[in-house]
Amino acid sequence: MKIIYAAALVLILGACSRLEVSTGSVLPDTNQTKSITLFALDNYTDTPQAGMRASNLIEGILHAGGYKVVNAVSLGNKSLNEKIQIAKSKGSDYMLTGGVSEWRYKTGIDGEPAVSLHCKLVEVTSSKVVWSSTASSNDWGNASIGTTAQEMIEIMFQHP
Repeated sequence: MKIIYAAALVLILGACSRLEVSTGSVLPDTNQTKSITLFALDNYTDTPQAGMRASNLIEGILHAGGYKVVNAVSLGNKSLNEKIQIAKSKGSDYMLTGGVSEWRYKTGIDGEPAVSLHCKLVEVTSSKVVWSSTASSNDWGNASIGTTAQEMIEIMFQHP
């Protein structure tokens, strides 16, 4: 009987897991005079426009946090130097970029959503990464990729 309870506990805990690893310092404080140019995250998945979808959620979360965001998502793939030049031309202090490595529903009975991404904030004047975060998350089969990603991104971008 104990084995059945232990197996059920493992299944319950394993079905809804979240892993987040953050590096660098915290996001700069909300300041209306500073702005962030947001680019589409690079898409390393088989899901079309996963990078743009993640960037859309990030934009909303940054706005809700009081950040001034300049949307450059529609500009497509650019090199890091091109992105820095674009951010400078838009008068931004920072640029946000990164990549999506998983954005899908797992195969199987439940079809659980799974999301994994990396974001980094680069100071435009110095070209230095001032903040970066990498996170992966999955949820129950009745959750959507959007809600799973949004919850994960909110954790990534929250202040301490």
